[in-house]
This record gives sequence, C-alpha cells and structure tokens, in this order.
Amino acid sequence: MACLVACLITTNRAATWSTLGAMKIFLSVLLLFVCLASVGASAQDDDLGPKGLAVKVVAAPVVTVVQGKPGTVPLTFRVASGYHINSNMPKSEFLIPTVLKVEANTDMVIGKITYPEGQDMSFAFDPDEKLNVYTGDFNVEVLVRPLHTAQSGKYVIRGTLKYQACDNKACYPPKTLPVSFDVKIAKAPPAHHANPAQSPDAHQ
Repeated sequence: MACLVACLITTNRAATWSTLGAMKIFLSVLLLFVCLASVGASAQDDDLGPKGLAVKVVAAPVVTVVQGKPGTVPLTFRVASGYHINSNMPKSEFLIPTVLKVEANTDMVIGKITYPEGQDMSFAFDPDEKLNVYTGDFNVEVLVRPLHTAQSGKYVIRGTLKYQACDNKACYPPKTLPVSFDVKIAKAPPAHHANPAQSPDAHQ
C-alpha cells in the first residue's frame, strides 16, 4: 500500500511540473503500474498463506498395521479456493502432474501410491481445451508394509507432494509441499502350532 501511495504522489507531481516534460510523466505512470502489479501479487500470496502454497495437508489419521502385513494410509490434500492443480494423469505431456514421493524407511516398505481421477474442466486462459485437474479436497492412498523384524511402536513417515497450481487466468511455477504422517506398528500374533497327530496305539 505504501508503494501505491508513493506512486500516486509521484504521478501528480510529474503532471504539475511542466518543466519535467512528458517523458517523466510516462515513467511515473509506468512505475504506478509496477506498484499495482506488486500489490496484487502480494495479496495473492497472502491468500495462499505465508509460503504461497495453494495446497495443504489435512491431518492424517494414525493407521495401525501389523508386522509383516500391508496397510493403507489415506492422505487428504486441500486445494485453496479459486485454484486448481493438474491431476496425476494430465492430458498433455507438457503439463506437470501432481506426484507424491514418500521417503524410504528401514523398517517399512513403501508400496503403491494410488491417486484419484481428476475432473475435466476448461478455463478462461484456454477455453477450447479441457484440463484434468484436482480442486477442493482430494485423497491419495499410500500402501505400507512393516518388515517382520520391525519393532512395535509409532513411526513418522515423510515425503513431498509436487504440484503446479493455476487459477482461472494463468498457471504458476511448481511447488513442493512437505508431507508427514504417522504409522503405528503392532506386534504380529504368535504363530499357532497344531498338536501333532497321535498314533492310534498311543493309548493302548
């Protein structure tokens, strides 16, 4: 806002001081437009939070899985109002897909990551083409399997979500969102050993 006020004052002075000439008036007007663009960009970043991220992670539930058994962790992401991001399977190879990468863990195997289908939508910057996108809340499922030797307890799993956000007018540089969720490993039940079959003569 201070930038905008300064630009207006500069423009008024340039208009009244005829000795400065038309060139300084032009430069003042140009500076005004630069200030307005800066204010608009700043307001947009404020809408997206301190880091300018269009996507955030909704708190994930703590999933309990048994040693040696697979389990699914559901993660929910939320796209800011007025924005959309490319789905994991965009229609063009030139578009950046949304991809979740989960770091390897010595006690747990990270399996398949399942993404939802996107919505086909068209936007003002290219009304003749439909894009496959995520808006609002969308869910990604991560398959995990603790090793048989993994100790019981709670583990923190970390990763990143890479995405490209757009609004109705333009697309913006890709962003990387840190992701973390907890998985609780429970001990596997003891193996059941059947009693060996007894000989029919054992009780004679």
